[in-house]
Amino acid sequence: MGLKDKLTELKRNALEEINDAKDLKKINDIRVNLLGKKGPITEVLRGMRDLPKEERPNVGSFANKVRDELSNAIFERKERIEIIKTSKRLEEEKLDVTLPGVPVKIGQPHIIMQVIDQIEKLFLGMGYQVVDGPEVEEDHYNFEMMNLPKDHPARDMQDTFYITDKFLMRTQTSPVQARTMEKHDFSKGPLKMISPGKVYRRDTDDATHSHQFHQIEGLVIDKSITMADLKGTLQLIARTVFGKEREIRLRPSYFPFTEPSVEVDVSCFKCGGDGCSVCKQTGWIEVLGAGMVHPNVLKMSGIDADIYGGFAFGLGPDRFAMLKYGVDDIREFYLNDMRFLKQFSQRG
Repeated sequence: MGLKDKLTELKRNALEEINDAKDLKKINDIRVNLLGKKGPITEVLRGMRDLPKEERPNVGSFANKVRDELSNAIFERKERIEIIKTSKRLEEEKLDVTLPGVPVKIGQPHIIMQVIDQIEKLFLGMGYQVVDGPEVEEDHYNFEMMNLPKDHPARDMQDTFYITDKFLMRTQTSPVQARTMEKHDFSKGPLKMISPGKVYRRDTDDATHSHQFHQIEGLVIDKSITMADLKGTLQLIARTVFGKEREIRLRPSYFPFTEPSVEVDVSCFKCGGDGCSVCKQTGWIEVLGAGMVHPNVLKMSGIDADIYGGFAFGLGPDRFAMLKYGVDDIREFYLNDMRFLKQFSQRG
C-alpha cells in the first residue's frame, strides 16, 4: 500500500472517530493523538525518505491537505459539542419569566444617619466643609484648647474614658475645631465647618442619656461675625429639621469655650407653641447650645482675637431624632430592633 493510500485510509478512520466524539475531553484526546509529533500522520510521512525525489512533493502536498482537513474537522466537531452542551444546560436551567418575582429587601440609612445627612446637606449648601477627627483624642485638644485647663470644675461633667493620662475617648467633637483652626489659612477666606461624629461621656444609660452618642458641632470664624449671624444659622437649622414654621429663642447660659453663651429652644412642633405634654406646657423645647467663640480659644489656636471672631454651636442628632419622631427612649436607636427601625423611611 502506497503512502497516499495509507493517508486516505487514515483520514477515513479519523473522520469516523471525530464524528463519534461526544465530549470535549474525547475530541481533545483525538487532536493530540492524531496531529501530535508522535501521531500516525507523522509516522506515515517518515516513509517519504524511501520515495523517489520526484514523488516527494506530491505526497507531501497530499499529506498537508489531509492534516488540514482533519484539523478543520476537529475544530468543527469541538464547536458542535460546545453548542450541544450549552443548549442542554439552557434547557435544564431555563427560567420561567411568567412567575412572579421575589421582592428584594432594600436597606436604608439608620434614622440617626438620616438626621446627620440632612444637616450635612444643609451646611454643604451654605459653603461649609465637613471635617472628621479622631475619636481617641488628646486631653490637650479635647479640654485645654477649649478653655478647660486641668482642674477646671467644668471638666467634672465630661471627664470620662481615659486610655492614658494623655489620651481619652473624646467627650465632644470640639477638638476637631481646634485642630482645624490651627491649620486654617485665613488669607484664603473664612473658616466655616461642621464636625459630626461619635462622642463618649460617663453618663448613666437611661431613657434620655447614653455613654456614647452622636454630636454635630459647627464653627464659623471671620471678621465682623455677630450674634445675629449665629441666630440666623440656628433658625435655619430648626426650620430645616423641625418644619418651616418653627421659631427659636435664645436663653443665657454658660460654656467655657463661648462667651456669651446661649441655650437654644425651638417652638414646639406638636402644639405650635400653645403648650402640650411634649413641651411640658411651655410651648418651647430645648434643642442645643451655642455662643460666640471665646477669645481664649481663638488665641490658643494662633488666631488674632482683635481681628477675628466667630460663633459655635453643638447639637445632638440623637436628641433631634427623638424630638422629631416622638421617641421616648434613646436606647431604642441602638438595639437594632428592625420593628423599630423600619418605621423611619428614608427622607429625601
